[in-house]
Amino acid sequence: MLLHRAHFRFGLGPSPAEAASPPAAPREHVLRQLDQPTTLPPSPGLPSAMEAVGLFLTAREDINTARRERVQPHFVGPFPISGRELLHRVAQAQATATPLHERLALHWCNHFAVTDANKTGFFAGAMEREAIRPNMLGRFHAMLRGCTTHPAMLFFLDNRVSTGPNSAEGQRRRRGLNENLGRELLELHTLGVDGGYTQQDVQEVARILTGWTVHVEARGRPLEERIGFDPALHEPGPRQVLGKRYPDAGPEQLELLLVDLCRHPATARHVTRRLVRHFVGDQAPPALAQRLAGVFRDTDGDLGAVTRAMLRSEEAWTTPATKLRPPVELLFSAARMVHPERPAPRGALRAMGQAWQNAPSPAGWPEEDNSWVAADSVKTRLDWALEVASHLSPVPDARRLAEQAFGDGLSAETKRAIERAASGGQAMTLLLMSPEFQRR
Repeated sequence: MLLHRAHFRFGLGPSPAEAASPPAAPREHVLRQLDQPTTLPPSPGLPSAMEAVGLFLTAREDINTARRERVQPHFVGPFPISGRELLHRVAQAQATATPLHERLALHWCNHFAVTDANKTGFFAGAMEREAIRPNMLGRFHAMLRGCTTHPAMLFFLDNRVSTGPNSAEGQRRRRGLNENLGRELLELHTLGVDGGYTQQDVQEVARILTGWTVHVEARGRPLEERIGFDPALHEPGPRQVLGKRYPDAGPEQLELLLVDLCRHPATARHVTRRLVRHFVGDQAPPALAQRLAGVFRDTDGDLGAVTRAMLRSEEAWTTPATKLRPPVELLFSAARMVHPERPAPRGALRAMGQAWQNAPSPAGWPEEDNSWVAADSVKTRLDWALEVASHLSPVPDARRLAEQAFGDGLSAETKRAIERAASGGQAMTLLLMSPEFQRR
């Protein structure tokens, strides 16, 4: 069971090298990954936040020109960039020696979900590389601040157009407040829906967030001055959130608020509860999340300490594998184990119901154990598995791969089904559709 948990609960399945030579100590193998860097090297074609803003402005101007001149626009839009991001993630899943990092990235990108590729396709990958990956094993405060003020989040939740009614710009152009980011900062990113905040708190947080923007209208403004805090948009005056007064200190007003939100007991509870649900599932004993919340509070939100405590717990390794894996994990695992040529990743994820960078709401993709159980789920997964298996050349020995990948977690039923397969392709399809591969 330990090998299966190491490969699938805390990873993406074994690479060919790991399958041929499984780790002798699975727990230690996973824990050692926490000592490795979480950042990725630069990759050509994947824009930084500032480059993404430049691409957005260029695309916007091209569209406006095309409309005026009634011609077809020629520009690099958000979808090609989002597609390159996905291919890069697939390649990373195949090559990484730290699959735990890839799983952490999936979790935290879902926690700080920026959906709707029309809005965020230019920026979502940059937020992962700049705000999430560098902080996955650092302080939660650093990740929270990086995500809250990142162009991806400012675009997605419309904070870039949120304007203090009494600010200089609000008085001049009669623009108003947008509460989207203020609400999700409290409800999804920190305290949780049961965190004890009020609608008045949401409005006050929204006022604190005014000024954090991405300028897209002002012609001639240098690119580096388009991102960040603009005092002309910021609602002046002190604010009161959760009973505490925050002085009018410009950009520092948000910093003071984020520090307090990170130290709130509800944030420790909400963040660790979601972490446990992602990795261990609904069947995890409540005591596990309670202990991790204590670690979160005691270490001032040290996510490395929290993750290490989870990996060292017995519950994380002994809770039954009942969680149905989301399509993105299936795709990454297949890419890691057998390097399939087909189907194309973007179309496969769309067909299985998890379109890349396009979650249904700011809450991200659902995390409950049976979130992905639907009437057509088995069929779409089977179609995917059949296409993967039919394009493998040569077809791996599924019997050997199952024994290596699942270890003593391989059931007699799955082993027997694979052994009785009529062909290598059928055996590979059965492996991909097995409970051991589909659940963790």
